[in-house]
Amino acid sequence: MKRPFTRSAALSSISLLFFISIVSSAFAQVKGDEKPPNIVIIISDDHAFQAISAYGSNLMQTPNMDRLAKEGVLLNRAYVTNSICGPSRAVLLTGKYSHKNGFKDNETSTFDHGQDLFVKRLQKAGYETAWIGKQHLGNKPQGFDYWEILPGQGSYFNPDFLKMDGTRAHYEGYVSDVISDLTVDWLDERESDQPFCLIVGHKATHRTWMPDTGDLDMFEDVTFPLPHNFYDDYDGREAAEVQDMTISKTMVMGYDLKMLTGVENEGTVNRMTPEQRKKYQDFYGPIEADLKARNLQGNELTEWKYQRYMKDYLATAASLDRNIGRVLDYLDEHNLSENTLVIYMSDQGFYLGEHGWFDKRFMYEESFRTPMLVRYPGVIKPGTESDDFIMNLDVAPTMLDVAGLEIPAEMQGESFLPVLTKKSAKGRDAMFYHYYENGEHSVSPHFGVRTERYKLIRFYKRVESWELFDLKKDANEMENLYGKPGYEKTTAKLKAKLAELIEQYEDEEAARIMAQEID
Repeated sequence: MKRPFTRSAALSSISLLFFISIVSSAFAQVKGDEKPPNIVIIISDDHAFQAISAYGSNLMQTPNMDRLAKEGVLLNRAYVTNSICGPSRAVLLTGKYSHKNGFKDNETSTFDHGQDLFVKRLQKAGYETAWIGKQHLGNKPQGFDYWEILPGQGSYFNPDFLKMDGTRAHYEGYVSDVISDLTVDWLDERESDQPFCLIVGHKATHRTWMPDTGDLDMFEDVTFPLPHNFYDDYDGREAAEVQDMTISKTMVMGYDLKMLTGVENEGTVNRMTPEQRKKYQDFYGPIEADLKARNLQGNELTEWKYQRYMKDYLATAASLDRNIGRVLDYLDEHNLSENTLVIYMSDQGFYLGEHGWFDKRFMYEESFRTPMLVRYPGVIKPGTESDDFIMNLDVAPTMLDVAGLEIPAEMQGESFLPVLTKKSAKGRDAMFYHYYENGEHSVSPHFGVRTERYKLIRFYKRVESWELFDLKKDANEMENLYGKPGYEKTTAKLKAKLAELIEQYEDEEAARIMAQEID
């Protein structure tokens, strides 16, 4: 028989509900003391680890990047899955290789923003998310409560930005400063009671390495030493031989090196205000006049171009470092640093004259390896250095791990927190790489495996060849050992490991090419 609902029963029910409410509120208060950490990811473009003093560089000082290393961890072995701008960012967001997220190259691919992204999962968990600056994945980001992005590559001076409402905003100033201004504005206006995930995408240090007007003469009194393999003859490395990314032949006097006579394009001065233009012309004009008077030829001209490239590139990097400092200072000043994970990374590495090159793309170390610095107070011990293999593939699952969220099985990366915080944790013993683009700079598509000591690469399409390097004896990857007597067992083991990784990551194109080798 159903019990009648009396007033005393009602009061008892109310009391019980009130008690449950009080307990729940108290529990929530306790839980609330452990707020989910905020996340700030700062990703630059084409920034070489060789240009960061925390990595031992003597080229320049980078005090703000170094600060992250001192207050967190310096990752000595951070790598990318595909060394090119857009695809690298697609891997960052999805935690999947290019063949899985669908964005293989900048020439033929379109990124599907509707797929699962780590920021969407953070959103569902109550994070406020934003991307400000360069994304280079199309013009309609998803997974962000706020975004304001550069169209395509964007411009160094007086840049336009795409806004969420479909309009364009035009800002006067230098792009690294503008991105920081927009970042600080968003931080000021965000919902202060929510955890946040902010991605800051810098244009620097992408070609054409245009320094801010106040940094133009920063390295004018410096003569940079040539990399010892600057005059590489590419003996035994066919893919390296046919590339088109040399300082001597590919680098353009006007577009790249600011020799401005008769040149009017984005790579030089056409977006500048009259005041900005005058500073550029006053600075580069005498340099061009001196160059013409000297009438340099051959190696002398090539080495002149190298010096000019380095001065411009590093001066552009100086503004990047300065603006990273602005974000770190903001976090300090607003008492956010202690509960905020900060990552600084580049979308890949870059050549600073090694092999005679600029640009990236190859699986060789300067391109394949990327700078990565992580600060996470209370979790990562300050001043830590890690030699574990970490990949940009791992950023997405790590951010979910940090937020206490489940990492979906479809993500191919791994959280790198365990290898940074637990002595017993074991990282990767090998890394898989696959570069697809078969156009600009004439770099042949290729895939390969890197282990502690060796690197095996399979080039295809433009060039059909294998390369094998012993990184212990040949850190600069100058001698191709593939097919040489005495390396048969090593080659077989590496091919087996490569096949294992291809199967693990379900790379069907690489599998087909490997199958042809057996046939």
